[in-house]
Amino acid sequence: MAAAEPAVPALPGGGAGAGAPSGTVPVLFCFSVFARPSAVPHGAGYELLIQKFLSLYGDQIDMHRKFVVQLFAEEWGQYVDLPKGFAVSERCKVRLVPLQIQLTTLGNLTPSSTVFFCCDMQERFRPAIKYFGDIISVSQRLVCLFFFSSVCRSMIYIHTHMYVYCQLPVFFFSSQLQGARILGIPVIVTEQYPKGLGSTVQEIDLTGVKLVLPKTKFSMVLPEVEAALAEIPGVRSVVLFGVETHVCIQQTALELVGRGIEVHIVADATSSRSMMDRMFALERLARTGIIVTTSEAVLLQLVADKDHPKFKEIQNLIKASAPESGLLSKV
Repeated sequence: MAAAEPAVPALPGGGAGAGAPSGTVPVLFCFSVFARPSAVPHGAGYELLIQKFLSLYGDQIDMHRKFVVQLFAEEWGQYVDLPKGFAVSERCKVRLVPLQIQLTTLGNLTPSSTVFFCCDMQERFRPAIKYFGDIISVSQRLVCLFFFSSVCRSMIYIHTHMYVYCQLPVFFFSSQLQGARILGIPVIVTEQYPKGLGSTVQEIDLTGVKLVLPKTKFSMVLPEVEAALAEIPGVRSVVLFGVETHVCIQQTALELVGRGIEVHIVADATSSRSMMDRMFALERLARTGIIVTTSEAVLLQLVADKDHPKFKEIQNLIKASAPESGLLSKV
C-alpha cells in the first residue's frame, strides 16, 4: 500500500471568494515585502503556483537563486513548506522565499543585467568630501561608459551627496547626460532633503531625466526607485558610487543585497568627509559579500572583449590611470 501524502493544513476562508472568475480560487501571492492578490484554477498545484509567481514578480526574482514555496497554515499561525501534492481548493496565502544558502558570488557584470547608482550631486556638499575632485573625475569615467556603449541597457542613478566641483569641466559631465538621453538610458536623480541642502548643481543639465526625487531617507532604495528597477527585466547587479561611503552608499548597498541584488561598490569613486569612516565602511561592506572594486575593472568587465565594437573608445577613456583618491595612502 502506498504511503499516504501529508495532510494539507486547514486554511481560512473557503470557497472561490468575491471577485474571482468562475472555476478559480483567490490566492494572495507574497514575495519580499510585496503581497499581490490573484486567482488560480481550482486544483492548481506547485507548477502553476510557480508560474503565477513568475508572472507577478518575474522581473524581481533572481533566477540564479533557489526558492521554496510556503503556505500560510492557520493551525500553526505561520508559514509552512508547501506540502507534497498540494492542490489549491480554497482561498489561501502563499509566499516565495529565497534560500539563505547561495552559490559563491562571482561578481560577473554584463550590460544587459547591470544598473548604475551614482550617489548625491548637491551643491551644498561641494567643499566637504575628501578627495572630491578625484571622485568626480572617476565618476565621469563611469558615466562616459554610457556615452560610448550603444548596447548598454544599464541605468545611471544619481544619488545626492557628491558635489560637482570642477577640476574637470562640469559641461563634460552634462554632455554625458546628453549621451545617456541619445542612447535612451533612463537617468534617475535623487536629492537629499533639497529644502535644506539645495538642488542638484545647476551646471548639470537634467533635461530629459526620467525622475528627480527629493528624499529624506539615506538609502536610495525608495519606492519610486524600486518601481523603476521593476521595469527593467533581468537586473542582477548594481554598480554603486558616490557619497558618503559610510552613510548613503552603505545603507543603499545593504538594502539592495537584502533584496537579492549583487552590489559592486567602486572604491575609487566613493568617499566621505572622513577617511576613517570611508575605509571602515568599505571593509565592512566587503565582509558582507559586497564586491569592492575599481572603475577600470568595472569598465573593462562590461566591455569584456577586445573585439567589442566599443572597446577602442573605452581604451581611450582609461589610457590615463584613474586618480587614486586617497586609497593608496591607506593600503
